[in-house]
Amino acid sequence: MLTAEAQAGTTGAAGARGRIGSVALVIGGIVSLQFGASVAVLLFPRAGALGVVTLRLVVASLVLLLVCRPKVRGHKRGDWATVLAFGVALAGMNSLFYEAIDRIPLGAAVTLEFLGPLILSVATSRRLLSLVWASLALGGVVLLGREGFDGLNLAGAGFALAAGGLWAAYILLSARTGQHFPQADGLALAMTVAALLSLPLGIVSAGSALLNPVTLGLGAAVALMSSVLPYTLELLALRKLPASGFAVMMSLEPAAAATAGFLVLHQALGWAEVLAIGLVVIASVGAVRSAGAHS
Repeated sequence: MLTAEAQAGTTGAAGARGRIGSVALVIGGIVSLQFGASVAVLLFPRAGALGVVTLRLVVASLVLLLVCRPKVRGHKRGDWATVLAFGVALAGMNSLFYEAIDRIPLGAAVTLEFLGPLILSVATSRRLLSLVWASLALGGVVLLGREGFDGLNLAGAGFALAAGGLWAAYILLSARTGQHFPQADGLALAMTVAALLSLPLGIVSAGSALLNPVTLGLGAAVALMSSVLPYTLELLALRKLPASGFAVMMSLEPAAAATAGFLVLHQALGWAEVLAIGLVVIASVGAVRSAGAHS
């Protein structure tokens, strides 16, 4: 028989392995998401940004509906209002983000978009130190716009910032939806709403190109890489990883996006881009850790 100390050591080691495994799952989800976005950019010449968004949301919603089989009965009107708002946020966030990466480098787009969750974290923490993190992030954005990516498209930057605002709304609505719907039922229903909202725009924008077998195949790959796989990995990770640790790791997304853009899309990184992205990542980590310490 194991002594109490040995049992405690075994339990501690198992917990550590579980946390390491959860970290690997989160990193896998981040990598999948950003490389999926890179593949989406390659698909733009075939179907356009709105067409690719439509393919991604439609395929993702079908997969989630098949896997989750959400129950539609027994919910109040307010629950459905939350799901509807969640779906609108999903559709808007993805559409605006894809319009952004159609115009500016992936790393720049994700860095600007990440300001939405960062501002939300700073606003909810209500600590003086949060102003430091906000200033650091602002410095990164200023560097990104003035010196980082030469000739940064203003429309693309605007789309990315707007997507960031909807990302913040997505975070709030996701939490609220989770309170009223079990497991991933709320996400499956909201994704369906988002798919239905994007479908007319995708049809008008891309037309018959959406039915091309190659386009359909690549669109399905984007949906799996950018929606289904990342969500599944994150869901598994959150079973063992604290929410605060998860949020800190999500701060790696701008760096992952820049790496994916460099490797897949050959979007070169200079010292200014690296510094700007680094400032936003550091600010995000600091803001999340400060909020966690305060709570």
